[in-house]
Amino acid sequence: MTIGDDVGKGRPDPIKAVPVRHPGRWVGAAVVLVLVAMFIHFLLTSKALEWSEQWEYLFSEPVLEGVRNTVWLTLAAMVGGTAIGIVLALMRLSANPLLSGAAWIYLWFFRGTPLYTQLLIWGAIGTLFPTVGIGIPFGPEFQTWQTQALINAASAAALGLILNEAGYMAEIVRAGILSVDEGQQEAASALGMSRAQTMRRIVLPQAMRVIVPPTGNESISMLKNTSLVAAVPYAELTFTAQTIYATTYKIIPMLVMACLWYLLISSIMMIGQHYLERHYSKGTSKGETTRTGLRLRGGGGGQ
Repeated sequence: MTIGDDVGKGRPDPIKAVPVRHPGRWVGAAVVLVLVAMFIHFLLTSKALEWSEQWEYLFSEPVLEGVRNTVWLTLAAMVGGTAIGIVLALMRLSANPLLSGAAWIYLWFFRGTPLYTQLLIWGAIGTLFPTVGIGIPFGPEFQTWQTQALINAASAAALGLILNEAGYMAEIVRAGILSVDEGQQEAASALGMSRAQTMRRIVLPQAMRVIVPPTGNESISMLKNTSLVAAVPYAELTFTAQTIYATTYKIIPMLVMACLWYLLISSIMMIGQHYLERHYSKGTSKGETTRTGLRLRGGGGGQ
């Protein structure tokens, strides 16, 4: 008997691995498939949806105008809200108690009251302030205008959305700034940078990793919040759909048509958000993991 024979006899038998069965997964998958099939069958056979009626109005001029108004309101609200939000965030972080307190009161009011109520107030702003003017505070006015003539429905809707969104963007920006290590600011100060330069060149670029994801969510949420400007009133997408079904009495088809437009626009925004997040995650562990995964799936390991 050789040593090799002894070694061979001493080896254990190969393990016969039995894959773990997951019957619950198959049951869950079957339930999902049945529900999907039922939903597709409903879409294809339901007479209440009236797809021909939807197609007739889907690209009509009033609907396209409503889509344009919805898109520009979303852009205006996010751009204006972000700009004001950055200022409010810096005020909240200021060592000056007056600035910090004023910013806190702003956030308290605009985050503590419903957006729909705020838009109703903007729609009736002429009742609250009949005139606006330029002059000396508590003194004579040099020039005055009728508020209702100065602030039309479009500007009232935009102002209401911008000022409300600023309250939420301020907290998002503040959280992003606080996520940057204080040592970064100290190092920039040691290099002779001013506070504004440090914020613009050092802090905000790093804070974008934290700011971008919730800002993307806020943008998609704002797209849907534009439907509330019917309180002004202003002819955005939902208001346009309501106007159409008020004469045709096709309530469900027109509302489903509006949902299709919202889904299309929000899907485009989600794609943009994905690429923005990937851009600002460069140099982080998340970004490196994503790129490594892409290289592995592509079969390449090049530099």
